[in-house]
Amino acid sequence: MNILDKFHHWRRKMRWDKQYKSGRWDSLASEKELKRYQQIIDYIETHGNKNPSVMDIGSGDGVLTMRMQQTPYSYFLGLDFSKVSIEKAKARKLPNAEFETADAITYIPKRKFDVIIFNEAFYYIHDTKKQEVLDRMISALNGDGIIITSIYREGTGCWEFFKDHTNLKELDFTNVTTDEELRYWKVGVYAKL
Repeated sequence: MNILDKFHHWRRKMRWDKQYKSGRWDSLASEKELKRYQQIIDYIETHGNKNPSVMDIGSGDGVLTMRMQQTPYSYFLGLDFSKVSIEKAKARKLPNAEFETADAITYIPKRKFDVIIFNEAFYYIHDTKKQEVLDRMISALNGDGIIITSIYREGTGCWEFFKDHTNLKELDFTNVTTDEELRYWKVGVYAKL
């Protein structure tokens, strides 16, 4: 990334902190978002190991973790580059869960995971870093691990990294719709080859 890209990336972090502080992203816990989170959970239950270790990139203030209370997991690591969102997630004191302020572009996992989720986060990774980040996360998967990606609307410039990757196989892919025409997500699940 050049210096201008780095500046815009830093500015985005500051904006997200401000928005989380103001409550702008409280809507992620709304019923409108429930179908998307439920699709992620269904993919974990269908394609993942029982009682998996999970890394959620773009965890925000821990909404997915809260929604997974009926889905057993052995360990949950939530990452977000918004310090404010991570402080909110930590305050929830969710079982077997840790939350860390981190940037996916530079984050190096300290362990292997059964499930890695790009939770509305992959399109925020700079185009020049997407392949590097995806390769790093694939290497952090256990042998039978899966990657789940949720992207708002089309995700132009993102899906080809998953669909064309030589170390990933698509297991399932769906559109999650709502009663609002322009509020939808695409969610895919991929196995490590």
